[in-house]
Amino acid sequence: MTTDGGLFGPDSVSWRVIGDPLSGVAGLRALLQQSLHPIVTQGFAAHSRYRTESWARLIRTADFVALATFADTATVQATAAKVRRGHRLGWTDPETGTQRRLDDPDLLAWVHCCIVDAMLDVTVRGGLRLSGADQDLFVAEQRRFGALVGLDPDALPDDRSSLAAYFRDMLPQLRLTPAAHDTVATLLAPPLPTRLELLTPARIGWSAVAALSFGTLPRWARQLFPLPEGYAPVTDAAVTSGLRGLRRTATGVRVFAPHIGRSPHEQAARRRLALAS
Repeated sequence: MTTDGGLFGPDSVSWRVIGDPLSGVAGLRALLQQSLHPIVTQGFAAHSRYRTESWARLIRTADFVALATFADTATVQATAAKVRRGHRLGWTDPETGTQRRLDDPDLLAWVHCCIVDAMLDVTVRGGLRLSGADQDLFVAEQRRFGALVGLDPDALPDDRSSLAAYFRDMLPQLRLTPAAHDTVATLLAPPLPTRLELLTPARIGWSAVAALSFGTLPRWARQLFPLPEGYAPVTDAAVTSGLRGLRRTATGVRVFAPHIGRSPHEQAARRRLALAS
């Protein structure tokens, strides 16, 4: 056991938010939100097979966020260095012929802000009790996470007001491109192994979580997605109720089976710091 609390430490707001049972829903919401930036979606499409790797991408992102939050300092820094090296890839913008790179600070900032926004909004809406000051502190703490991927922390939002202002400034650049439409469709209904789909309720369960994640998107984001004719969007009240019900269920699982209810990185951190599970 050591006293190395890592990037944030157990007394941080980040431990509470990222360790919340709804962080998985928030992660999917973040990917949906990120897809509305056409250049970010280009980069994703240029360097991954999104039709077959949607699960893998979601898992990799969630794993890195959890590791960065709970792992010891040396592990966090070593993993972040690998992530930064992985972002050195480039591609040619098919619309303008411009050379782009995954480590463009503007693109990384968009991905970062979507994650922060989704994590805070989904967990608080689902019942995590944070004061306004705590919520602002979470945004400020997450600048350390931004620094891990190569961003200047002083250039990132440091409270809810500056985060909201960032999205208002970005809105004119956002749109649902054909590539983004395919990405979102694959995230909401990813291909499943045949046995898993036929012999388990995995498809129904994923569809419910995916619909809930989509419903948590900010109104400005949902307005960029065309709805099928005759489709009535789920009300905000219903989405909030669904989040709270899911959180209560997941919290119950955590009480009786903490090894299932918490991420491996958080479990390891609690053992390392001799904290109760």
